[in-house]
Order: sequence, then C-alpha cells, then structure tokens
Amino acid sequence: MEPSLPLAGLNILVVDDDDDSRFYITTVLEADGATVRAVASAEVAFKVLSELQPDVLICDIAMPGEDGYTLIRKIRALKPDIYRKLPAIALTAYGDSEYRSRALEAGFQTHVAKPVDPGELVAIVADLVASYLNKA
Repeated sequence: MEPSLPLAGLNILVVDDDDDSRFYITTVLEADGATVRAVASAEVAFKVLSELQPDVLICDIAMPGEDGYTLIRKIRALKPDIYRKLPAIALTAYGDSEYRSRALEAGFQTHVAKPVDPGELVAIVADLVASYLNKA
C-alpha cells in the first residue's frame, strides 16, 4: 500500500509573475497530491478566488501592478469571513526580517524565502493547513 500524499485533496492557488517559479511550485505541489491553479498576477488571482475557493494561497510579493501585500489585504477584507482565515504563504525572494514582518502584518500566516526546497515547501503547506484545521 502506498503512503498517502501529504497534500492530497488540497486546492491551492499559486500567484507568481515568474513563469519558472509558477511551474516549479506547481510541479512540487502536484507531485505531493495537491490540485493547483497557478496565475501570473494578483488581479487574476482575485478574480478566480471565489470560483476556486482554495484551501491555501501561495503568493509572491513583488509583482508588477498589484503586489502580494495588496492582494492579501483585499482577500482579508472580503465577505464571507472564510477569506479572513484562508491559510496564506508569502513566497518571496525578499527573505530578511523586515519583509517577513511586513508579510505577516499584511495578513499572511507565514513567509518563505525563495528558493525553497521542495520537501520544505510541502512540509510548510501541510503544517499550515494542519494548524488551520486545529483552530477551526
């Protein structure tokens, strides 16, 4: 019997303007059982959010137009309240403590610096979802 995949059944929205990053993150998450919708901008992410109803959001911070901070603030302001609790990860090239603080203040639960190891990314997503379910 095969061990279950750690992200099986999760619906994840990935937002990153970089094609290679979107491909890498999607490949890693899908290999561990997640269903992933990857989009290239905050604007598109906001449009597909209600239709997709993701279990987790993984979002780049520095994107042209609207950045990840703005996107998460808009999501947190939405009704119904489920969006206030949507587990969200800031995945960014900006790894220092100032950017981490800004990400957490904006509404992300965690901040992860790029590049991220595939196993670490899967563990972060699984742990975040588990902690969310424990609070629900």
